Amino acid sequence: MSRVQTYKEGEAAASQQAESNTGSKVRSERVALLLLSALLAAAAVVIYRLSFAHFQTNKNLQMLKDENEAMRENLTAESCPTCEPGWDQHGGSCYYFSSNKLNWNQSRSDCKGRGADLVQINSKEEQRFLDDKVGGKITSYIDSFWIGLTDSKEKGRWLWVDDSPLNTSLSFWYKNEPNNWTGENPAGEDCVMMGVQGGATDLKCWFDRSCKVPLRRICEKAAKTG
Repeated sequence: MSRVQTYKEGEAAASQQAESNTGSKVRSERVALLLLSALLAAAAVVIYRLSFAHFQTNKNLQMLKDENEAMRENLTAESCPTCEPGWDQHGGSCYYFSSNKLNWNQSRSDCKGRGADLVQINSKEEQRFLDDKVGGKITSYIDSFWIGLTDSKEKGRWLWVDDSPLNTSLSFWYKNEPNNWTGENPAGEDCVMMGVQGGATDLKCWFDRSCKVPLRRICEKAAKTG
């Protein structure tokens, strides 16, 4: 075999080997690109899903905040008692303190005409509120106010205007009251007025009085809500 032939055969073999190596390299690069593309695609899907989940979470959170705010506003509106002009609010009730004077039965009729009734006192706090109010309005004994308590149905059995009996633990009689004094009216004293000038330090400012005497009055009705 000639030297030239041997060289050509070697060159051909080297060329084939180079082509083979080049092909393998190209295939490896393609595989790597495909893997990278797949990873990028997977990452894009994950990022999209996370972004969507984050967006949805924020949207749901905002909806919950809006609903909570609406509920809070509704609750506030529904739970705030209000009274019309000329009435004083305390707790869940509205109170009207008259300036003119009527007897007890006339006073009750007037209160009913206002959608109320003569006041019924159910707690020490309510008595304190009323005592503070009337104490500043009274200048003499004749300025006291009728309340919704009477024993006109049965002497000595004190009933509120809704016919519920007086709770003795929540009575605020002034000293030596009730005394059923007959000097003003032979029939005695069957209705109750309250109040002393400046207010009572011990809250005890109830007096029995003849129902026929004209006095000021305290009307009470439920406060409006919503």
